[in-house]
Amino acid sequence: MENSKPKKTVAPRVDMPCQPAKVRRANFEEVALGYTREMAQTEASRCLQCKKPLCVSGCPVEVPIRDFIHQVAEGNMDAAYRIIKTTNSLPAVCGRVCPQEHQCEGKCVLKAKGQPVAIGRLERFVADTYIATTACEQVTGTNACAMPLGAKKVACIGSGPSSLTCAGVCATAGIKVDVFEALHEPGGVLIYGIPAFRLPKTVVATEINGLRQAGVDFHLNSVGGRTIDIDDLRKEYDAIFIGVGAGLPVFLGVPGENLVGVFSANEYLTRVNLGRAYNFPSQDTPAYPGKHVTVFGAGNVAMDAARTALRMGAESVHVVYRRTRAEMPARLEELEHAEEEGVQFAMLSAPLRFNGDAEMRLQSVTLQRMELGEPDASGRRRPVPVEGSEYDLPTDLAIVALGTRSNPILLEATPELKLNKWGYIEADEATGETSIPNVFAGGDIVTGAATVILAMGAGRKAGQEIVKRIAG
Repeated sequence: MENSKPKKTVAPRVDMPCQPAKVRRANFEEVALGYTREMAQTEASRCLQCKKPLCVSGCPVEVPIRDFIHQVAEGNMDAAYRIIKTTNSLPAVCGRVCPQEHQCEGKCVLKAKGQPVAIGRLERFVADTYIATTACEQVTGTNACAMPLGAKKVACIGSGPSSLTCAGVCATAGIKVDVFEALHEPGGVLIYGIPAFRLPKTVVATEINGLRQAGVDFHLNSVGGRTIDIDDLRKEYDAIFIGVGAGLPVFLGVPGENLVGVFSANEYLTRVNLGRAYNFPSQDTPAYPGKHVTVFGAGNVAMDAARTALRMGAESVHVVYRRTRAEMPARLEELEHAEEEGVQFAMLSAPLRFNGDAEMRLQSVTLQRMELGEPDASGRRRPVPVEGSEYDLPTDLAIVALGTRSNPILLEATPELKLNKWGYIEADEATGETSIPNVFAGGDIVTGAATVILAMGAGRKAGQEIVKRIAG
C-alpha cells in the first residue's frame, strides 16, 4: 500500500454578519455589519500565502493582497493599512462595492474548494479599523507628506472614483490638485448612485475629507463643458484628468415610456441618495412614491433600485429580466440580499408597452414571456418571444436600469477629443492620455459603464503618468 500525505484541510470561510432581512428592508443603514477583529484574523489565517499570489493579478489596482492579509493574521492592522494604501486610494469603498468574486477572489487558489479568502471583507475591516492621525497618513499610509512641487497644478473634472484616485496619486507626490464637480456634493457615483445601505455616505466623506486635508480643493457646481472649459484649464494647469463618468441613461424604447411614473435608475437613485429622500421630510427632496414598483435590468444598479424602492415603502417590487437568473450580471450577494428582503423576479419576460390612465399616470406594464434560443454575439442564449404570452403587471412606478451612455456636454464642447465608435473618449491604455497632449481620461467615460475598482485603476494609471511627467 502506497503512503500518501494527508490532504491539508482548509477552514470554512468566515461569514459576514448582516442585519436581519425583515429589519433592514425598513431602513437605510448598512446591511453588512463587518467583521470583528477575531473574525478578521480567523479569516486571514485561511490565506495560503502563495509564493506567486494570483489574487493580485485579478486586482485592477494591484493591491499587495498576500502581504496585507499576513499582517491582519498577525494582528498588525496599522501595517496592513499602509500596505493597502500603497496602491488603493479608497479601501473602505472597495471593500464594500467591488465585485471581488470576479476579480481578486476569483483568482484565489482556494476558489477551487468553493470558498476563496474573503479579501474584500478583510480590506473593509482594515480600512474601518485603522484611524489615521494626520491627513497625509490617511492619503498615503505614512506620516510623511510629499514636498510641494512649486506651482505645479493638476485639474480633475468629475469627483467619482477615477478622479478621486488620480487626485490622491498626484497629491501624494506633492502636486496641487483642483477637482471640479458638476453636482453640489463630491463623490460622483459613490454618492448619487450607490445606496447608503451598501456604501454609507460617511465612508465616502471620510475618504474625501482626507484628500481635502492633504491639499486637494473641491470646486462644486462646476459643469465640464459649461461653467468650466478644457481649453481654459489647459492655460492654468500642467495636466488635466477627465473622470466625468457615463451618466446618460439608456431607455427601453417602448410605447408609454413618457408616462408619469417612469424613471431612469439614475434619476431615481440620485433623488433618493444625493437628495436624501430616504430622510424626508427632514430633507426636503421627496422621491416619487410607488406602491407597485417594476425595475427593468439585471445588474447591480437594478438591484440597488429595487432594494431602495422597498425601503421607500413599496408594497411589491418586481425585477423584470429577459433571460434567467443564471445570466444575471448582478453580484450574487446583491441578488441574495434582494431576494431575502422580498424583491420578486419576473424572469424570461420583456416589456412591450407601458399603460397609463387618462391623466397620463402609469398604471401597468404589458410583458411578454420569453424563451432562450441560440447564443447571440455576447455568447449568451438569445431571448426569443413566446407567441400569445402577453400579460399585464400592475405598476405605478417603473425604474429603467439598462445601463448608461456618455453625456455629450463636455465632449461637444471639446471637439479635439477623439472618440471611439460608441461615443466614449479614446485614451492610451498604458497612460490614459487622450488625443490632447497632457489631457488624460479614465473610468466610465472611456470604458462605458463598469466597476468602481476599474475606474480607480484608470485613475491610478493616469495619476502615475502625470506625476512622472511633472515630478520627473
